[in-house]
Amino acid sequence: MQSPGQGGCTGPAGEAAITSIMVLNIMGSGRLIDSGIAALDRALRAVLAPARTSRPVPGAETAPTQSLSEGERRVSAALMRVNHAGELAAQALYHGQALAARSAATREMLLAAARSESDHLAWCEARLTELASRPSLLNPLWYAGSFLIGAGAALLGDRASLGFVAETERQVEGHLDEHLSRLPPGDDRSRAILQAMRAEEIEHGAAAAAAGGVLPPAPVRALMRRTARIMTGSAYWI
Repeated sequence: MQSPGQGGCTGPAGEAAITSIMVLNIMGSGRLIDSGIAALDRALRAVLAPARTSRPVPGAETAPTQSLSEGERRVSAALMRVNHAGELAAQALYHGQALAARSAATREMLLAAARSESDHLAWCEARLTELASRPSLLNPLWYAGSFLIGAGAALLGDRASLGFVAETERQVEGHLDEHLSRLPPGDDRSRAILQAMRAEEIEHGAAAAAAGGVLPPAPVRALMRRTARIMTGSAYWI
């Protein structure tokens, strides 16, 4: 039988150890709560608040919409609505991945990319306003679904998460190439925005790959393409 203060968890030393464990648990819970509140704040700002950009909108010096016919305006507006939804989803992916990232360096890389996507979102929103159109009515759904996908990817580890970023940006590049080819010839304003976005998406993907990202398996990449098609097809009209 052990006497008080010898072995076990009794005595001053044992009580100090228990207190330390309790403090660490409380601190860990506090950090989790803080991260959750920050994630909720980012979500509300992305979905409900007007998008803000820290940089000028590309193509601001070109003619706005006067050179477009009504049919061309509708096509440009639909394409920019899809791109707006895509940029919102990209923000959500990065926010979800940052919430569950294992290392501070990975988390900061993801949040920095999300800030860049916020500029893209504002650019698309500004262009939609010029085109007398609106964002997708399904944006809350796109954000929520993308956030869960991003958090799920991050739970597989930082290398898998960064690989998911690299593959996402590769697919976004192809999507932007398609939209650039579908824009009306006279819509230089939208074209300048998409070209600037494309260049930065390529940079994000390259940075994720250079940081050690491992590409998802082929079935996962195919599922990502199918999911993207559902979103883009819906956002074009709704």
